[in-house]
Amino acid sequence: MTATPFAQIILEPAVEILSSARPLVIGHRGCGAVAPENTIPSFKLALTAGADLVELDYHHTKDGVPVVIHHRTLGRTTDAKKFWGRSGLKVAGRTAEELRSLDAGGWFASHYAGTRLPTLVEALEVIQAQGMALIERKSGHPATILRLIHEKGWVNRLIVQSFDWEYLSAFHELEPRQVLGALGPPGTLADGRNATKFTGTLSGRWIDELEKTGARIAVWNKAVSRKSVRLAHERGFKVWIYTVNDSALTNRLLDRGVDGIITDNAARMFRTLALRNHGMSEGAGSRIL
Repeated sequence: MTATPFAQIILEPAVEILSSARPLVIGHRGCGAVAPENTIPSFKLALTAGADLVELDYHHTKDGVPVVIHHRTLGRTTDAKKFWGRSGLKVAGRTAEELRSLDAGGWFASHYAGTRLPTLVEALEVIQAQGMALIERKSGHPATILRLIHEKGWVNRLIVQSFDWEYLSAFHELEPRQVLGALGPPGTLADGRNATKFTGTLSGRWIDELEKTGARIAVWNKAVSRKSVRLAHERGFKVWIYTVNDSALTNRLLDRGVDGIITDNAARMFRTLALRNHGMSEGAGSRIL
């Protein structure tokens, strides 16, 4: 029998993090409660807070460059309307060079004015230097991100997630080693079927479908029960919940056994967990913002 090389054991943090004995704290779009989402300042704040993973989203530009932004349109988090005089402009309708001219921070606070939309490479280089990225694919073929992950040596040094379970299945076929997260409830199942007739609550039926994706994490909305989380664990999945900014809800979800919390303020979430560990709470309805 061939022994697993020691280097391989210690160089797969995405696998290692799944065995964490404590709930993971995941920075949603960086630290979106404190800085403009999906920007370098936001990612740096999440890393400084000690977030276990830093989540980001990406879309492709007109010339095929993945840039970090949540919406497929530019208006919500940039000054695109002011810059070009029109609303509804899409990321895919402009080149990466054109998007570099936009202000992606002034909408949040004046002292962030001039913050730029980062490319996916720029954002990942910042996050991976200090932590681990959770990449949410919004558009594009698996080969795009796979090429980048292989070039940078980031297989299982980060985690990829998507609401498109057909995409996840295709990704898993191309790179079965990579840890994947299946966002749910999804719009598309692994075999391409429409999933809108399913209920939103995590259930055995969802977990049956989840097994077809190659994912190891169910990244779910807040509709989970103690029973469904236990079933997911029995089937080998971790359960992470998005997006949680309420202390009382955090404690209820942890009571149900979830493994990770995606939040807009990682520092405040760590405070909530610390209080919980000492048998204390911040009171019903306390916001983690």
